[in-house]
Amino acid sequence: MYKDIRGKVLSINISDKKGVIKEPIKEGLFIENFGLEKDAHSGNWHRQVSLLGIESFDKMENQGIEGLVPGVFAENITTEGIILYELPIGTKLIIGETIQEVTQIGKECHTGCAISQKVGKCVMPKEGIFTKVLKGGVIKEGDIIEVI
Repeated sequence: MYKDIRGKVLSINISDKKGVIKEPIKEGLFIENFGLEKDAHSGNWHRQVSLLGIESFDKMENQGIEGLVPGVFAENITTEGIILYELPIGTKLIIGETIQEVTQIGKECHTGCAISQKVGKCVMPKEGIFTKVLKGGVIKEGDIIEVI
């Protein structure tokens, strides 16, 4: 049902601390079973990489929240063209040179988060997804995302 779905990488975002807005970079090295090199959320766990669709940004803007840019919700990869939170856990994605597996949909927000303080509220808890890196490689802005 989900095969042949394609999307696009709009932005790769990185931070060296958790709970802060991430800064866009042109490309990132994603390391097998670790995540984005030099990112605070990387490590040997199930939430190595976070993804959020631009479609979720649009929802927030429709609620009157302005000035949203990639990385503002602390997502590693801002995507376009796939409703990420509808993908079942276990779905595999080819993103750039990498293969990643969806491990979690949404998350609990922690209090005092810089994102919710700056933006007012966050869509990550309901619409963000998390993956682990099965095959490492480089991901660049504009790369295709394929559901396999």
